[in-house]
Amino acid sequence: MSSRFALGALCIIGTVILWSGWYVVIRLGLTSSSLDVQDLATLRFGVAGFLLLPVLWKRGLALDRLGWQGLVAIALGGGAPFALLVGAGLVYAPVSHASAITQGMVPLTVGLVAAVVLKERLTAAHLLGFALIVAGALVIAGVTLAALASRESIGHAFFVAAAFIWAGYTVALRKAHLEGLHAPAIAAVASLVLYVPVYLFFRGDRLLAAPVRDLVLQGVCQGVLVAVVSMLLYSRGVALLGATSAGAFVAFGPVAATLLAIVVLGETPRLTDRAGIAIITLGVLLASGTLRNWRAQPT
Repeated sequence: MSSRFALGALCIIGTVILWSGWYVVIRLGLTSSSLDVQDLATLRFGVAGFLLLPVLWKRGLALDRLGWQGLVAIALGGGAPFALLVGAGLVYAPVSHASAITQGMVPLTVGLVAAVVLKERLTAAHLLGFALIVAGALVIAGVTLAALASRESIGHAFFVAAAFIWAGYTVALRKAHLEGLHAPAIAAVASLVLYVPVYLFFRGDRLLAAPVRDLVLQGVCQGVLVAVVSMLLYSRGVALLGATSAGAFVAFGPVAATLLAIVVLGETPRLTDRAGIAIITLGVLLASGTLRNWRAQPT
């Protein structure tokens, strides 16, 4: 396996671990404080927008490389709309479904969009890997045919929509060759300018009434670790691996969330969780090209 591929994989896996923590922190925010999803999105992009404003000031909007469509894709997928879609889904479906479906669908959505926009070739191994990833995610989420006809299906639709706009972000990032904090800066500052003022006008009193401890915890976790550090790792991983392979590694999200639940919450994984982890792992190895890289390694 090449060092470039290994470094890219480590970057994406680091991103996934931070994202899995994001679901836990969102859950804490929604259950143990007075903060809701809109409040959390404001803290996330308010903090990240101010931190990354110097980066955007120095590098600009990159319109020459992104075009208006790419700029919108970056702002939607990396900004408040993604977080709000996931949050809207959590109103109807549990957190386990959010992690499993959103991150489980990312490889498929990224692969499809990358095939259309970037002309990245989808092999039989990619397609089989995508199918296994989606199947494993559904196993972990416990989604059945009966659930598809229930109220939870509304939440599932929001999660799938979030996966699609994230795919747009990933492909725009790859196509424009934006590296480091450039794309996260564009997304965060766009949300700081377009979303945060609207929130403050209608709901600003909510943050003033919230405990300082909750604001600091969510500000650091949401605005620094998730919106800055994880996005930096993701940008680097996409640059090293390409959109399709990087998207495949995102499917480790449900696996990481399950393992975090064991360590942090003391939960015992169900038999279906173990089966889902095994299915997703095999799917990622196929869809990301890891098995192909191992076979190609000189002996």
